[in-house]
Amino acid sequence: MTQQKNFVRPPMSTFRQILLSFFWFSTNMMWSAILIITMPSQIKAAVGDATKGSALGLALGAGAFISMLAAPIFGALSDRIRLPGGRRKPWIVIGTIGNVLGLVGLAYLIQPGHPESVVGWSVVFLFVELFNNIATAPYSALIPDLVPAEQRGSASGWLGLMTMLGTFGGGVMGFFIDSLGIPAVYFILIGVMLLGAIVTVFGVNELDVPYEIQPFHFGEFMRGLIDPFKHSDFTWVFLTRLLVTMGIFTVQEFIQYYLGDVIGSPYMLAGFGQVASTAEEAVSFFLPALLLGAIITTLVAGVLSDKYGRKLMVYVSGGLMGFVCLVFVLFHSFTLAVLMGVVFGLGYGAYESVDWALASDVLPSMDDYAKDMGVWHVAMVLPQVIATPIAGFLLDNFQRVGKVQNIPNLGYTVIFLVAVVYFIFGTVFVKQIKKVR
Repeated sequence: MTQQKNFVRPPMSTFRQILLSFFWFSTNMMWSAILIITMPSQIKAAVGDATKGSALGLALGAGAFISMLAAPIFGALSDRIRLPGGRRKPWIVIGTIGNVLGLVGLAYLIQPGHPESVVGWSVVFLFVELFNNIATAPYSALIPDLVPAEQRGSASGWLGLMTMLGTFGGGVMGFFIDSLGIPAVYFILIGVMLLGAIVTVFGVNELDVPYEIQPFHFGEFMRGLIDPFKHSDFTWVFLTRLLVTMGIFTVQEFIQYYLGDVIGSPYMLAGFGQVASTAEEAVSFFLPALLLGAIITTLVAGVLSDKYGRKLMVYVSGGLMGFVCLVFVLFHSFTLAVLMGVVFGLGYGAYESVDWALASDVLPSMDDYAKDMGVWHVAMVLPQVIATPIAGFLLDNFQRVGKVQNIPNLGYTVIFLVAVVYFIFGTVFVKQIKKVR
């Protein structure tokens, strides 16, 4: 244990930090395009308006459940098993290969007007979730593996920036659906995922740790899933991440439906006229505005958190995102929605850049970085298991009630107010973290 505590990581250059974070660009571009653009569009085309919220929520929840199980398992395997090529990189290669094969299935399996086709498509979606986590769970441990503690804020900032750029890249895919078709979008994503794996394998140098790696034992692994929660700071970081992410997914996964049902076509932007004619195109216009705000705060918040503390950045980011949800409830202008996208992005970018550093600061054991990051990763995917089915159910049912009561947007009012509650509690509970200022 003394060797582990004295293990010194060499300083990492900015260029190396960028290479280290590049795979987040690829995986976030993929998930942004699927979760915000192609998946809502494909499911709505298959099942129709009446049940689109519930169908989308259930498919997302099932996929997230697979992710929730896979992340800690494959994170732990990468902690304990050294494969040819390193502790982390071989898993990234294996996961990426399975991931891109699954994307081919997502391109073709769902059929417009055939609700039954959602079942087969969802099975392949689970396959993609599984293999993406085989890659990303070990990959998520590379920052605590390689980056000195005094650089984790800046490295987390680069991670956040790559996350934002990837989200932007996936978000603009909506502009290409009409001209290229949905299958072409999936093949673009395949190329991006392969590029990300290549950059990571050849551009990141894993360190040879100067201490013995303990072998993998299943019983010890199962106990290890509980052990991090014996540390109160880890538990509070997990809970706050869970709540804030529940708010983010409640907004993110239904924003295409909100733009289509509440604001509606044509999408007019003050000073520019009509900028989109479909909800998919409107989302692709909305997301760059969100990411403009996110990019502004991503690097800045990470560096500032090293100097002024992580908690302040979380308080500001949660407040901004909750405020935007209230505006969406009260006003239904596309111009205002785009402006609020910038504000939401300011909060989202700050949160994403700081939260990874916050988690790295409270990891209980150096021996189990990937396993513990995998457990923490559950706080990113469990919200999809919980929040998206709940929001989908609330949306469909309160839209039906609202139609009867002549309150046409009642479903969206309800889910955005629920998101506000998530943001409030996820922000307030950060105060309970003692080890981090």
